[in-house]
Amino acid sequence: MEGFVIVLYYSNMKGPAPAIRIYNLFGESGDLPDVVHCETIAARSVLHDWTLAVHRHARLHQVLLIERGGGEATLDGRVVPLKPMQIVNVPVGHVHGFRFVPETQGWVLTIAAEILDEALLAAEGLRGALSRSAVVRGTPQIRAIMKQIFAEHAARDFGRAHVLRALSSAMIGLVARALTSESGGNGTVESSLFRRFEALLEQHHLERWSVADYAEALAVTPTHLNRITRAATGDTASHLILNRLIREARRNLVYTNLPVSTIAYTLGFEDPAYFSRVYAAATGVSPRAFRAQLHGDEG
Repeated sequence: MEGFVIVLYYSNMKGPAPAIRIYNLFGESGDLPDVVHCETIAARSVLHDWTLAVHRHARLHQVLLIERGGGEATLDGRVVPLKPMQIVNVPVGHVHGFRFVPETQGWVLTIAAEILDEALLAAEGLRGALSRSAVVRGTPQIRAIMKQIFAEHAARDFGRAHVLRALSSAMIGLVARALTSESGGNGTVESSLFRRFEALLEQHHLERWSVADYAEALAVTPTHLNRITRAATGDTASHLILNRLIREARRNLVYTNLPVSTIAYTLGFEDPAYFSRVYAAATGVSPRAFRAQLHGDEG
């Protein structure tokens, strides 16, 4: 049980910088400070001469909507032109970059993986549709909801967090619909296998199943399972298993007052100190330090 692989993401970690930067928000290294984050494309792009070098987000999903202007996006090595009324879907962990035409107008919606975990039901198949980086046509409905999210995010009205979660859930549903519509559906054997893997991951992540366990349940080899997860998300099955565990840990740290040791035992770790090392290696900060940051504690 304690032989779980530790994956280093280098997020906020000391030492040599990786070749591909790890950003936690659109062009900055700070952690997601809110339920979701929504800002104009210009707000941060203008600070970088309208160009954001290739990078990835370890635990954030982003949706961009181009209203006016355009440019080009680099998505996992592909350069794709950007035009008005297009949306860009950037899944967790996918490498991407942007070069916008000056004065481009639009919005960037950033959603934490924990929020997606709450909103996406495995049986509905949305996660599979949202797991590919792509540029597709937007719709007036998507634009209207994006504007609502932007206005709600800037305000501080009663019920703000609940409204933001609801609007963001609607947004990702519409984006998944647009992605599926332009891809001609998502009914291949490979995508079906990936959806089954996602469903099993939701059911058994607390049991600490290994890649071999999931492969056996799906009647495939571990090598084939890794091939499927790489095709769907660009990441290995073992990384997805670890990410799901870390997201569950973060959710417990954010939404409960459980001691770190209790969270560790709940997640199947026999040694809370080992859990803290795994968590720190994956996120760049210890569980206690992460919780202290949430509450604004010093030291």
